[in-house]
Amino acid sequence: MKKICVLTAARAEYGLLRNIIRKFDADRETDLRIVVTGMHLCQEFGDTYREIEKDGFAIDEKIPMLLNTDSAESVSTAMGIAMVGFGHYFARRRPDILILLGDRYETLAVASAALMHKIPIAHIHGGEISEGAIDDAIRHAITKMSYLHFTSTETYRDRVIQMGEEPDRVFYVGAPGVENVRHLELFTKEEVETALKLRLKAPYFVVTYHPVTLEGAGDARNQIEALVKAAVRHPEYQWIFTKANADEGGKMINSRLEEIQNQYSHIHLYSSLGVKLYLSALKYSDGVIGNTSSGILEAPSFHIPTINIGNRQRGRIQAKSVINCAADYGEIENAISKMHTVQFQEQLKECVNPYEKEGTTDKICKIVWKFLEDGKSDLTKKFYEV
Repeated sequence: MKKICVLTAARAEYGLLRNIIRKFDADRETDLRIVVTGMHLCQEFGDTYREIEKDGFAIDEKIPMLLNTDSAESVSTAMGIAMVGFGHYFARRRPDILILLGDRYETLAVASAALMHKIPIAHIHGGEISEGAIDDAIRHAITKMSYLHFTSTETYRDRVIQMGEEPDRVFYVGAPGVENVRHLELFTKEEVETALKLRLKAPYFVVTYHPVTLEGAGDARNQIEALVKAAVRHPEYQWIFTKANADEGGKMINSRLEEIQNQYSHIHLYSSLGVKLYLSALKYSDGVIGNTSSGILEAPSFHIPTINIGNRQRGRIQAKSVINCAADYGEIENAISKMHTVQFQEQLKECVNPYEKEGTTDKICKIVWKFLEDGKSDLTKKFYEV
């Protein structure tokens, strides 16, 4: 049996990997090993490894990173601890391939350990651009460590090839998260209310704001204050916030959101919703506000607007349902006004999601299986000259 290792370090990432994990898990020829680290193991973020277990998957190992604060020093230390832990894990388990998704610093640490153990890496969502975040450099670094590449658009496939990866190892498959929108049986609105313990008696926004990691702490504070001001001044909406991630500045953002949740009855904060509840909440919402990638990748398939704030997602291909604005109160107000115009609402009806492609999970799994069946042991890569 071929041993396939899948890494997950955060709630959103697991949601994107869920269908792929399920398909590998159902295959009798596959020895699936799910390894959990990062925010999944933090009580502050909801101990979201439990969602994996609730879905019926066995976790092979939990490898903590001991992330106590979100300072640059703490993150660097956590990455070092992760490399040590995963170095031991790879030495014991010797997986035949490692599946990674995205651009988190946790993922970079694990990829580095796998590279030292000569474990081939299959990377999902390479070639993308997010100029406002340190994730941009991390994503490209993981690309160069990886052997198989699964991109969400043809443009991103071209970019991975431009980075010197040979075309026959780079596959345009679409975004796994969009497949969830199309095929996951979502909750009814009443079931969403029950799960949130909240009566959705008014129109509502789903809001997530993460730190912009290439900007300073002062910028992060000013930006969250601009968003908070907009939320406070629009009590005609319910604002359903999910907490920021474990990047530098995330704790400050979450602390501020906890304060306003206690002060205003129309503002609600959740550590984590999980993939099914999150997408179900999007389905019935008036739109997504913040700077999370789900507003770019998944939300357009619901034909709902996304107000994308600031620079964190700058550079990504976007659907016409996305309104970009600066992290400034006045610009956020203008974006909320724009989303209600007749012209923009008509534009939403014709919205096409550039990340949507049929059969994403099947394509990824078949390519991985074929790679393993071919038994390729030489992972030497030639730099492909464009």
